[in-house]
Amino acid sequence: MTVSNVRPVKKPWLKKYLREYWQLYVLIAPALIYFAVFLYYPMYGLQIAFKDFRAPKGIFGSEWVGLKHFIRFVTEPWFRILLNNTLTLSFYSLVARFPIPLFLSFLINEVRSKPFQKSVQMITYAPHFLSNVIVCGMVVMFFRIDVGIVNNVIRSFGGTATDFLIKPAYFKHFYVWTGVWQSAGWGTIIYLASLSAVDQEVIEASIIDGCNRYQKIIHIDFPTIQPTIVINLLLSLGAVLTSDTEKIILLQREVTKMASETFGSFLYNQGIINGQFSYTAAAGMFQNVVNLIVLSLFNWIARRLGETALW
Repeated sequence: MTVSNVRPVKKPWLKKYLREYWQLYVLIAPALIYFAVFLYYPMYGLQIAFKDFRAPKGIFGSEWVGLKHFIRFVTEPWFRILLNNTLTLSFYSLVARFPIPLFLSFLINEVRSKPFQKSVQMITYAPHFLSNVIVCGMVVMFFRIDVGIVNNVIRSFGGTATDFLIKPAYFKHFYVWTGVWQSAGWGTIIYLASLSAVDQEVIEASIIDGCNRYQKIIHIDFPTIQPTIVINLLLSLGAVLTSDTEKIILLQREVTKMASETFGSFLYNQGIINGQFSYTAAAGMFQNVVNLIVLSLFNWIARRLGETALW
């Protein structure tokens, strides 16, 4: 046998890395176990979307019905209403909620007084830690027709009190702007972290060249955090058929259902309240598949337009 015919022995790379970096694998193990047990393992139950699930028979014993529940869902009279309400709330939330943390982070970053900067951050972060129950309770109290502070102010100016909570036209504004109030400060965290990576030498050079704060934000700060902005926008677009179900249920009234019922609240009512597990599993799968398609589409567009994308 000649030397040229001798093949090098390949060492098992996995065993090598496990031995060399075992501390890192131990560190990430709890997260992997969590995802495996609570997210991936339960996915075997998605097959009930294609079955007529009966609890006594179990998942495997239930009758296979194919796409029956999917067809029923998309041909439901409620489907167009659910789709319209979900898209309306999602895009309204995106337009209102996405730019505000960005602008707020630029403003906070320009503050030179550290105590004032920390105070503003603390005040704007605080609403994020309030539960939806508390936030919706505050909305109900403020806008009550009898003792609500908003209607009291309207009466003091000679106006007529209005029960805002039963007006379908106001529901989307309550939903979106309470979300803006809750998420604005918290959303600045990642942008402020990105802004800390701005090269200080470049900033000093721009000041010497006579660049003002507005020009610095446009030509230095914004390009630096542009990849972060694109990633956040892609993640938001990937949840286009997702809504805050808890908040919708808390703010929803019977007279506002036509304007407030979304995929999330519909799945809760049909699945948890009415026990239609196979039907809601099919509807939930439809919702997630559409979200995945939309995310993949916009990720492809972002990849074609620039180098920043999720994958």
